[in-house]
Amino acid sequence: MSRRRPTRPSSADELLTELGRLTAQALERAELQQARVELAEALQRELLPAELPGIPGLHAAARYAPARHGLSIGGDWYDGFRLPDGALAFSLGDVQGHDVEAAAFMGQVRVGLRAVAATATDPGEVLSRANDLLLSLDTRLFATCSFLRFDPVTRELAHARAGHVPPVWATEDGAWGLCEDEGGLPLGVLAGERYPVTRRRLTGTGAFVLVTDGVIEGPAFPIEAGLAEVAKVVLAGAAADPAELAARVLAVADLTGHTDDAAVLVLRHTE
Repeated sequence: MSRRRPTRPSSADELLTELGRLTAQALERAELQQARVELAEALQRELLPAELPGIPGLHAAARYAPARHGLSIGGDWYDGFRLPDGALAFSLGDVQGHDVEAAAFMGQVRVGLRAVAATATDPGEVLSRANDLLLSLDTRLFATCSFLRFDPVTRELAHARAGHVPPVWATEDGAWGLCEDEGGLPLGVLAGERYPVTRRRLTGTGAFVLVTDGVIEGPAFPIEAGLAEVAKVVLAGAAADPAELAARVLAVADLTGHTDDAAVLVLRHTE
């Protein structure tokens, strides 16, 4: 059976009419997509905290940047809040997808983590409970995430991660490293998942930095190379103002040519 070819315009006037119709359709689609992008970006920024908590000896700063291309907006977040027992909690993560649905799901993850953290002191338990909570929502999305709890009395920083890239740490005396301890699956993938916890005591002056993969990975830039660049920046700025260091780390995304949105969370500790 032969296929019927579309009818072609037979005159200049018909050709101009057809071009006008196609142009109008293209503009309508572009305007609709731009509206979705602007809505996702506005929703993202409204859901992010206006400020982060801090105490003497620990100060936090964060930065967020939308992707270079408008389709990739809506999934990354950072958060920080005080817990009932006086500890501080921080989270940073990345939701699958880059649209309004991803931005809305990001808000659900943030709220879920806050709600669970109010009754669970162990970061691994927080992620485990939040994971089961998100699965109960029957969503198609999932999220990678790091969750931290800082005890101001013991100065212990407890950290658990769900499928997320490892944090980078450095101290003023030149020591540095990646926290590549075992983690668990992303949130929203498998019920009953458990998340190991890494504990370290923050001494001296230094920085503990979390990033999303939009900072360290690009079309031709592997994650390992991005993490190495972040490590250089953190090591050089371990004693810098946390907001300044966060901006420097976010600038690594300019090297990777990131197509994803990007977020950075810096915890700077002093004696």
